[in-house]
Amino acid sequence: MTLREQTEMIEKNILSDYACSGTDTEMTLRSRNEEKCPYRTEFQRDRDRILHSKAFRRLKNKTQVFLSPAGDHYRTRLTHTLEVAQIARTISRCMRLNEDLTETISLGHDLGHSPFGHCGEAVLNEICPYGFKHYLQSVRVAESIEKDGKGLNLTFAVKNGMECHTNRTALTKEGNVMRLADTIAYINHDIDDSIRAGLLSENDLPKECTDILGKSKSERITSLVASVIANGYDVIDFKPEIRSAHDKLKNFMFENIYTNHSAKNENKKAEIIIQRLYAYFKENTDRLPPEYKKIMDITDSDRAVCDYIAGMSDQYAIDLYMEIFIPKSWK
Repeated sequence: MTLREQTEMIEKNILSDYACSGTDTEMTLRSRNEEKCPYRTEFQRDRDRILHSKAFRRLKNKTQVFLSPAGDHYRTRLTHTLEVAQIARTISRCMRLNEDLTETISLGHDLGHSPFGHCGEAVLNEICPYGFKHYLQSVRVAESIEKDGKGLNLTFAVKNGMECHTNRTALTKEGNVMRLADTIAYINHDIDDSIRAGLLSENDLPKECTDILGKSKSERITSLVASVIANGYDVIDFKPEIRSAHDKLKNFMFENIYTNHSAKNENKKAEIIIQRLYAYFKENTDRLPPEYKKIMDITDSDRAVCDYIAGMSDQYAIDLYMEIFIPKSWK
């Protein structure tokens, strides 16, 4: 037996019947057939491909909530991704689900996120004829953009979890665990960043939520994680009372932070950057990098320009905007 086969046998003995098996031929199906790795399971292999991808590295310079925060301790899209993976792994381990699959979906779920967070996503969705949703773009990055268009050739279960992580039910329990881990992470860590930014204090949070979930970030995360585990396998969700408190806290954050003028006062500038870059490269497709010219040849200029801009980090988009549109000083 290979080391991979030994690992698969161990998984078969310890994982729940509800877990997605790494030997499930439908869930481990790839767009292109490959020889199996002698050391790693299919989902471990996918995890490594995502970790080594260029799109994953760019997440470190993409906005989570606050655009260009002045401080090292604010979340970026990368730190958010790692925090989601940790929460998802904890839940999966306790429920004896496939931890490797859950972690892999978590690491890949935001690969397609645009610069400037959801502000950038909304602008691209408005101006690109194809529309733009970051969860669909994450799959597109993995399938058609990474490795000069060859893609990462991920398994079906991983791609399904990535695509469904925002508002759809995944076909695996692991994918649905990751969807809940995402909301647990971003709400509570965004609260933490908002307090650091002086936009909130712990006392501002709705008392009916904190009385149930907890007063501190760690207490709330623990309560939410425990609720998912206690709710069982039939429907991966929070217990009803916890779900109600979670939803109220989420609504509070949307009303007070995500749409707050103080937190989003730079959004208009970000919108202008993306709009003008999009228009510029539509008119000057010869300036697109070679890999995006290939995409244009296969599809069209809108698809190529949208892919190019969506892949940019915040700072790269700003620097490129300045290079194209801001006059340079004479020496």
